[in-house]
Amino acid sequence: MLRRSGALVTAFHGDWGDELPDAARAWRGEWIVSYLSRWILPAELLARASEHAINFHPATPDYPGFGGINQALYRGVETFGATCHRMHPAVDSGPVLAVRRFPVYPHDGVASLLERTYDAQLQLFYEMFDRLQRGDPLPASAERWGGRVYTRRDLDDLSRIEPAMPADEVARRVRATSFGAFRPFVELGGFRFDLADAPGGAAQVSQPHEHDPPGGTSGVRG
Repeated sequence: MLRRSGALVTAFHGDWGDELPDAARAWRGEWIVSYLSRWILPAELLARASEHAINFHPATPDYPGFGGINQALYRGVETFGATCHRMHPAVDSGPVLAVRRFPVYPHDGVASLLERTYDAQLQLFYEMFDRLQRGDPLPASAERWGGRVYTRRDLDDLSRIEPAMPADEVARRVRATSFGAFRPFVELGGFRFDLADAPGGAAQVSQPHEHDPPGGTSGVRG
């Protein structure tokens, strides 16, 4: 979209663990647009954007940092969304420009909520750059970031199930952390047991029946 508008675009792509390319560190220009970026951009690079440096964050401002979708599902929120904000050196701390929200349904899991979040994020991107192409200024939102920046370790902790947890707590963690090969787990006797798919293909936890052994939980495997 940006190239079709006539902009000269230099794009950098990376995965988790990749180093920021040297060419990106040396970049100079008008705009930095961070979209699903795996990098935390250094302050000296952000300062080289003569106009703006903005990021599109796949969560609402309530969940800065990593794993916002997981935290939101765990808390049983009724709405979620995507955020556009100005970039500061600290992660997810710059002024919020706009938030696009949508409802969260009881049947939502990580996969379905992630898909709708990405849709909302892309729509937000189109809206922001449509404004710029018309010559309109960037908006300003009254929304503020949540006080805690979530990390990968927070997600790992959320994925951990303890044998003494009540059934409703286990169910919340299963809903919030089951996604593809990523599963909640139990550690017992030096072994790790990951949640397996139920026959329908989704990770589920059955409530213990009256005659189940104490602490019995179906659907786990080593």
